[in-house]
Amino acid sequence: MSAEKPQTLLSLDREELEARVIALGGRSFHARIARENVLAKGLLDYAQMTSLPAGLREALRAELPILAGSESARSVAADKTTKLLIAFPQAKAARDVSVETVHMPSLYEAEEGEHVPGATLCVSTQAGCPVGCPFCASGQLGLARNLEAHEILEQYVRGRALGPLARSVVMGMGEPLLNYTALATALDAVHDEMGLGSRKVTVSTVGFPERLRELAPQKPRFQLAISLHTPDQEQRDLLVPAMKGVPIEDVLAAGDDWFQKTGREITYEYVLLGRDNDSLGHAERLAQRLRGRRCTVNLIPFNPVEGSPFKRPGSREVEFFRAELEAEGIIATVRWSRGLESDSACGQLRLRNAR
Repeated sequence: MSAEKPQTLLSLDREELEARVIALGGRSFHARIARENVLAKGLLDYAQMTSLPAGLREALRAELPILAGSESARSVAADKTTKLLIAFPQAKAARDVSVETVHMPSLYEAEEGEHVPGATLCVSTQAGCPVGCPFCASGQLGLARNLEAHEILEQYVRGRALGPLARSVVMGMGEPLLNYTALATALDAVHDEMGLGSRKVTVSTVGFPERLRELAPQKPRFQLAISLHTPDQEQRDLLVPAMKGVPIEDVLAAGDDWFQKTGREITYEYVLLGRDNDSLGHAERLAQRLRGRRCTVNLIPFNPVEGSPFKRPGSREVEFFRAELEAEGIIATVRWSRGLESDSACGQLRLRNAR
């Protein structure tokens, strides 16, 4: 068995899993039952899969692990937000690579206005991040590698084991469009076998224009969020180094194309950094950029990161910014961070454990 391609239940496609189950003495439908137990029910122990024969359960336990990674740390906040640090094998390296997954149990307000019970799961697509935003902990250790599709899917399975999932955001560590093939494969299973539809999954990117234009005609099975963070070109070049030199207007034009091709409005994410990008002038210029576009702005007050020079704005400043956008005709919401005491900002738990 290759260290690069660990053979686990989640790493095998359906035909491969059927062949493995048959080789272990089961029948083809047992493979479907095993996969349903993991993906739909969140069972991570073959012993709990009582719909399978006892002998097959024991053979699977001995020969085919369900998961590739291991939980190396867990942080739980008072509001029950749970952050998992999952270590995956790293080929040709002395140590594993780690990623973070955050499970946020809550009642969230759906687009139709009703409240639906369930949890929001935030998943990662890369171990580390190459984008290098200075306010984000994810990139402080650089990029270790892309995650495999089964490693992305494993985060969903571990999240489902903590409780039913109502929604998912691909806003954890990494830039999703730089590992899109693996993400798309994982999301196919999330949609088809875990029951999270396209409107329940949001993928967040810094917005590579050409890549967005390539994907839009395919109508990917998710909602799109673009991390903008400022209306000013010079400041964006500093806040989002991977996009240095890419005009903001090109990103917005690609967003317009996405809406035209998919019919889905875009959310523009804006991390509010106290006294850096949270002035009324910033709000006015942002409104000018977005005026006439079908979109929503999601304001995210900065989640403090150890050693960062940036500050979290006060609630008054956040409300002034939101109100200015609303006055300019821009729909704006505020997403306050959950579980501040559980290292909830992307990359914090990984960074603390590395240190």
